[in-house]
Amino acid sequence: MSIVRTGFYSSLATAARLVAGLTVIKLVAWYAGPQGVGRLGQFMGLMSLLAVLAGGGISSGIVKYVAEYRHDTERLSRLLAAALWYALAASCLIGCAALLFSHPITLWLLGDVHYENLVRVLAAAQLGIALINYILAVINGFMDVRRLAFIQVLGALLSVVMVAGLSWWLHLYGALLALVLSQVLLLMVGVPAWWRSPYFQRSMLRIRFDAEMTRRLAAFSVMTLTSSLLPLLINIAVRDHLARQFGWDHVGYWQAVSRVSDAYLLFLTTAINIYYLPRLAAINDRASLTLELRNACRHLLPAVMMLAATIYVLREWLTRLLFSADFVAANSLYAPQLAGDVIKITSFLLSYLMLAKAMTRVFVISECVFGLSYLALVYAFTSSFGLIGAMYAFAVNYVLYLAFNLWVARRYLEAL
Repeated sequence: MSIVRTGFYSSLATAARLVAGLTVIKLVAWYAGPQGVGRLGQFMGLMSLLAVLAGGGISSGIVKYVAEYRHDTERLSRLLAAALWYALAASCLIGCAALLFSHPITLWLLGDVHYENLVRVLAAAQLGIALINYILAVINGFMDVRRLAFIQVLGALLSVVMVAGLSWWLHLYGALLALVLSQVLLLMVGVPAWWRSPYFQRSMLRIRFDAEMTRRLAAFSVMTLTSSLLPLLINIAVRDHLARQFGWDHVGYWQAVSRVSDAYLLFLTTAINIYYLPRLAAINDRASLTLELRNACRHLLPAVMMLAATIYVLREWLTRLLFSADFVAANSLYAPQLAGDVIKITSFLLSYLMLAKAMTRVFVISECVFGLSYLALVYAFTSSFGLIGAMYAFAVNYVLYLAFNLWVARRYLEAL
């Protein structure tokens, strides 16, 4: 399937997820103001953290190896049996840990024990989240973009309905609860869709430990957990720093601009993840890899620049539409954030080469180094420039990350 067709289907799925996400932000801004949006960011950070840990962080590995083994029935069966074992074991472990430490987690992230039951519900939902992540990764590995988009669109629609209902009933608490329950509801859509796919086999539901496949998946687990876990922890630390230095209202302004950025970039990052990861994993010669990376830049960079420029021009209207009049102070934060977004997408196109080719050591070291450099830059720039310094730190850090990825990609291609 071409990048254009992949982009079309992934755009449909992303648009649905975007509407669902913005609905939550709008409702929280309506009911709880900037402080509520700031706390929403903390809870969503916890959700993302546990979702990654629940499945052992092997979704990228499943995508890569399903793309490689889809014509090798024996190896594919071994891979998926090991992957399901890995994901379920990790989800049980993480769910139990979250239940055990629900009280200190709630106090640390949200500062209010009123939300402790939400953390417990999230812990109990880890098994279902791990299962849907496994199903979506298998479908992505077969590059069945149409089916993947169908699941995500229908799941997003169910999520919007649940968020609207529970937030009307329970306000902020209900919106956060709906975020958790909607993740599990995705199984109601994903399981039947996968079951009816032409490549589904009952053996894909077999659970078995396989030492070789587990080692292969573990390498991706380390990379995915590093790339997902570290940024989440860094962002939690940034929110805590901004809250102490400027107050929760300012965290809400920073969070609002970050959410707008994440929302429109979903269209591009989803296409990169769905198309380029399995595509790069399947290519092993220098000329084809170089051509694929050039095509990626040619298609995606103009798109992100156009989207960033549009967001900047419409920033005041978007802030009022998505949040409320209380967020007017956020408008001054958009310019450096959007500049950083363009650099971020450019660097992502190259960093996926490390994932696709399992460059575990280089990937993990780079994620740690640039995660910590971002936090250090936030501390340095906010002390000099105020809240907008956090946006300056974001942009400067991705300039450094892009330079690093250019160096890694050049060395890898020259070695082929």
